[in-house]
Amino acid sequence: MTFSGHDTFHCRLFWLKKGYDYIIEGNKFQDDSGVYLGVGRNMVNSIRFWLKAFGVNSDDYEIKDVYHNLLADNGWDPYLENEGTLYLLHYQLCANEYASSYNIIFRDFRKVKPEFSKENFVQYVSQIAPDVNEKSLAKDFSVFLRMYLNSKESIEDGYSGLLTELSLLQKVGKNQSDSTLYRVENRSQQEVPNKILLYCILSNPDYGNSISFKSLYTNKNGVGNIFCFDQDILEEKLKEIAEVFDFINYNSEAGVKELQIKKEINPLEVLESYYE
Repeated sequence: MTFSGHDTFHCRLFWLKKGYDYIIEGNKFQDDSGVYLGVGRNMVNSIRFWLKAFGVNSDDYEIKDVYHNLLADNGWDPYLENEGTLYLLHYQLCANEYASSYNIIFRDFRKVKPEFSKENFVQYVSQIAPDVNEKSLAKDFSVFLRMYLNSKESIEDGYSGLLTELSLLQKVGKNQSDSTLYRVENRSQQEVPNKILLYCILSNPDYGNSISFKSLYTNKNGVGNIFCFDQDILEEKLKEIAEVFDFINYNSEAGVKELQIKKEINPLEVLESYYE
């Protein structure tokens, strides 16, 4: 599990594009990278961390096809102006599992503790990763807040996180110890684009041609977990997907609920049709 490496900087709006451009020009991260990127050494380390956290590139600097299509100058959305792109990046961050806090929070922690403080998070993760320094966990949680919390303060200081516009995290008050409490929930579930949702399903290596509703809803990288769907809304969106794509069928007869994929298709083709 990884809870450090970002040097306490959350991912800024143009960092993925900066890092992508840097790599495709044949560069590798080293001591003088900050001159090209226009940031200090600590931020260079953070940009490298976030590229890996979102799964932009491998350890040997190979860029994944989805990011070539997304971030190239003539790509689908190089400056991340489409809200669907933010949902896609949110999924990639959680499903990639390199930055461990994000998968843990959206998969398990938000269910165990619907309203939670920083201290609750540190205590929870310390139980499953006892060797991790609690100060590192506290710093990692602070970065998570800046990535997702759509607060007036972050907008005013110009350092709002990459995924704040999704409003997946809210402040809900204080506990008896006067610690701030937060809640993870998706108040805009209907707004998750169906083609982004289908891409996330098709690109999941754990799935075959028949995918049970339960696994879509509860698996660790299932869209139900990562997008915080209610069961009825997820089922509604699966039915909508089946109506649009002739190679998709959603079966809910005889108590069996499953998504059936009738032919092999490149998930990138679904994304391409979304960005068209």
